[in-house]
Amino acid sequence: MNNIRNFVIIAHIDHGKSTLADRLLEITGTVEKRLMKPQYLDQLELERERGITIKMAPVRMTYRLTTNDQRPTTESHKLSVISRESSNSEYILNLIDTPGHSDFAYEVSRALAAVEGAVLLVDATQGIQAQTLANFENARKTNLTIIGVGNKIDAASPDQIAAAMKDLGELLRVPQAEILKVSGKTGEGVEQLLAAIIEKVPSPRTYAEQIQTNADKISAKSALSQRDSAQGSRALIFDSFYDEHKGIIAFVRVFDGEFLTHRDIFLAATKVSAKAKEVGYFTPQLKASSRLLGGEIGYVATGIKNSDQLKIGDTICGNESACAPLPGYAEPKPVVFVSLYPEESDKYDEFKQALNKLRLSDAALTLEADQSEVLGRGFKGGFLGRLHFEIAVERLAREFHIATIHSFPSVAYQIKRKQGEDWTVVTNPKDFADDAAEVLEPITRVEILTPSRYLGAILQLKSIFRFFDLRTSNIGDKILIIAKLPLADLIGDLDDKLKSVSEGFASLSYELIGYEKADVIKLEILVAGQMLPGLTRVLPKKDIEREGRRTAEKLKELLPRQQFVQSVQAMAGGRIIARETIPAFRKDVTGYLYGGDRTRKMKLWKKQQRGKKKLKELASQSRIKVPADVFKELLKK
Repeated sequence: MNNIRNFVIIAHIDHGKSTLADRLLEITGTVEKRLMKPQYLDQLELERERGITIKMAPVRMTYRLTTNDQRPTTESHKLSVISRESSNSEYILNLIDTPGHSDFAYEVSRALAAVEGAVLLVDATQGIQAQTLANFENARKTNLTIIGVGNKIDAASPDQIAAAMKDLGELLRVPQAEILKVSGKTGEGVEQLLAAIIEKVPSPRTYAEQIQTNADKISAKSALSQRDSAQGSRALIFDSFYDEHKGIIAFVRVFDGEFLTHRDIFLAATKVSAKAKEVGYFTPQLKASSRLLGGEIGYVATGIKNSDQLKIGDTICGNESACAPLPGYAEPKPVVFVSLYPEESDKYDEFKQALNKLRLSDAALTLEADQSEVLGRGFKGGFLGRLHFEIAVERLAREFHIATIHSFPSVAYQIKRKQGEDWTVVTNPKDFADDAAEVLEPITRVEILTPSRYLGAILQLKSIFRFFDLRTSNIGDKILIIAKLPLADLIGDLDDKLKSVSEGFASLSYELIGYEKADVIKLEILVAGQMLPGLTRVLPKKDIEREGRRTAEKLKELLPRQQFVQSVQAMAGGRIIARETIPAFRKDVTGYLYGGDRTRKMKLWKKQQRGKKKLKELASQSRIKVPADVFKELLKK
């Protein structure tokens, strides 16, 4: 294990993580230059289109540290004695590239649990951002060795570089000289970064050794019991995906023992036994190996085809008799709930299979069966944010060719109908009680980091969003705004509005902190007298009439006309607050007549009226069909 280093790159979105990873792959010879392409580790087409990392990406690199890899001659940048003595040794560097957006923080947390070190990357042209602070706190809580790095020095001015180095040094509480300067684009300083990773990041240890080292943080009895139980082969599953031939591929960090191809394996949480069809590591493509040893990061092809039998955070063992589970991860807590339905109702089975396979590679996604009278069978999905939901829907369309219809994103409310009754959690707006005596809504703690010149414009957003308990502080030449905000407001278009008023310079991060009393009401939409559950929402009372009118007007434009008049109504609190009328198609049934008695025309008009009345009665007895395109247009911001 002495020559293994496991580390992650963490940063705010668009600070150059994937570009720096490209240079690491080139310099270590993991990928030939002629085969390189930008964002090499971003394998999803969606990641390349949006220019963001969505999935964590592990890769194994080998690097021979030579005496020519000396960094600047300051005392703090000299290689350690141990590194100099083994300066011609070959090291295995296991890198996990991570997402930067706060909606994918659960991906980052799982990656942090599989490594010993973190490269905290900061764009020197932008300085420390909101997600930089959040990632730093998470890495610090996980007891990782953190290396501060300023990126994009080729594009930054000397003043910008100096300011970024100063702020990063103060954040990490290290001398400014220890902050490395690199350019992910040109490769400048990347070899010095590799030397620093080898020098500073500790080599992996067995879980028993970690317990012994951290025994002062836990009770001696607990440490002893966990140390004694660390027998046999054990690895932590931090990610997975589905392969048609090999079954579920589990991404693992081996803590104890070893794993071999065609040997028995056992999953601690689900109590499932299987035989490893293949083991190997990431180059970043899957590369089979004869074995995975302690301290290594790689994969195990389990051969398991049922997605319910493997859980992210589970412990995979060499045998059942000596399988003491490793500490896993806290269960992800979804904050945004959306009902999803297949656009073609006869594809429900394919839709269900696609969601189960998607959940293997997206551990934060939660699913629950749902039923709609209008849209048919589907699932209520739980997501970590609006972007997480949008990405999941796009992946369903691209990777599994399943087009979906979905409801408005909603949050979980706690309601109490009468005094003295127990609280009920409501995640579907159609189940929200109109007569609720008290309602609590989820509240987030929002951190906005912005240049001081945009402070006034950002504070004006209080007229649109329900910010409260707002306070500010200085971080270098920037202002940190900390406030509380209902989650329902956050999943609207706060991020877009923030980027707009700050010209893209402000950054946002958030965390769920609890529930507080809310003044909200349910908005329902009726078409031709029938309620459309997919359009039901829970909104603040102050916004209800404006949103009701807007939705009714938009539906009037979008819904196709029929042979009869259709009413579009918005209802809240048992009363109609907005109404629009979609006129019927007009056909001149007397157009071919000319001259003669008027009674001939009257007969045709009355016949037409009877037909329209009959059509309207038939429509009221059957389900109103709302085209999928209408739902998609309504959901646009």
